[in-house]
Amino acid sequence: MQTLLLAARAASRQIAALSDAERSQALMAVADAIDANHDALITSNADDLSRMDPQSPLYDRLMLTPARLTAIANDMRHVAQLDCPQHRVIESRTLPNGLQLSRVSVPFGVVAVIYEARPNVTFDVFALCLKTGNAALMKCGSDAASSHRAAVGLIRQTLEGLGITPDAVPLLPTSREATATLLAAEGMVDVCIPRGGRALIDHVRRTARVPVIETGAGVVNTYMAASADTAMAERIITNAKTRRVSVCNALDCLIVHSSRLADLPEVLAEIGRRKVIIDADDAAYEALSGHYPAQLLQHATPESYGTEYMALRMAIRTVDSTEQAIEHIAQYGSGHSEAIITSDEAEAVVFQQSVDAACVYVNAPTSFTDGAQFGLGAEIGISTQKLGPRGPMGLEALNTYKWLIRGEGQVRE
Repeated sequence: MQTLLLAARAASRQIAALSDAERSQALMAVADAIDANHDALITSNADDLSRMDPQSPLYDRLMLTPARLTAIANDMRHVAQLDCPQHRVIESRTLPNGLQLSRVSVPFGVVAVIYEARPNVTFDVFALCLKTGNAALMKCGSDAASSHRAAVGLIRQTLEGLGITPDAVPLLPTSREATATLLAAEGMVDVCIPRGGRALIDHVRRTARVPVIETGAGVVNTYMAASADTAMAERIITNAKTRRVSVCNALDCLIVHSSRLADLPEVLAEIGRRKVIIDADDAAYEALSGHYPAQLLQHATPESYGTEYMALRMAIRTVDSTEQAIEHIAQYGSGHSEAIITSDEAEAVVFQQSVDAACVYVNAPTSFTDGAQFGLGAEIGISTQKLGPRGPMGLEALNTYKWLIRGEGQVRE
């Protein structure tokens, strides 16, 4: 571990010294290598899938397919073509004494990412870190070890073929001891970003001695307001809940205005056909009884709210006002993504101003919370904290800055 960490620190300086053109060329080469090695990557992925219950919410997150690999490669090419924030002048000015000040973006250096069962994270982290001049320390979970080993091996082989040090992309052991060493690596790791479930994120936040950017779990709510268009609500709710149930931007709780309870059977007809289990409060349960598949309808409990389901399941909460919907989100949301469906512009403005989350939507599904969808090429995570980056973290989030000062012999009195 110590050797890997020291090598990554040295490699970070070499990566930062490359030109943007050289880093972009490397990303294009790795994207081509992904396209050329679908079979090998899927075979390694199948080894991980064979050890996981297909009914687990993580199964879909772990799975690689030719289409997903093609999308990963295309996202990497997109990142390669984006403007690099390194050395960008954020601000500059000349002081009354003649000193010239510039604040310039620079890489963090060594970025460590601890993650669980999503093989695409390996490629996303690598792409964003290389483009911004950072070394990427990868620490994956054992559930996806074969997939990540294959991915990192392909990346390192491609970099080495281009004369770029592969030490910039080490894959750390999956053991807990490796995690402990990483989180204590003061002076060798500049920032650690955990990606995974609440238990992982809490552990990293509580025990790390290196700086942490917290990417929170996604407990996602959508409020169907009194003025919501019924057809629009059906489309948005269906997409937010069922597009991919295992991802952090999937809908967990539908908040519905009491005046719209009669519309619930129509709004939820499609998710009923897709076999979504509903934990409904008393008012919503009564409105859906006889209209929603009985085997999929059950009474909500206190635990139904504030739960990230990652499955074909969601809760429903009935409210009498927008203020109550906002209060529900404040109590149960995770600061990730929240949405309102409304035809009232004033209500939309109040909702966006009042809801405390990284991404707040009006008349669109939370499934859009994604670095690629936001035009960032990819994401290293979705930050729910307020200090530093917030929301999908792309290239800008992987740079810090330093002050550059030029003088002509001035001295301070």
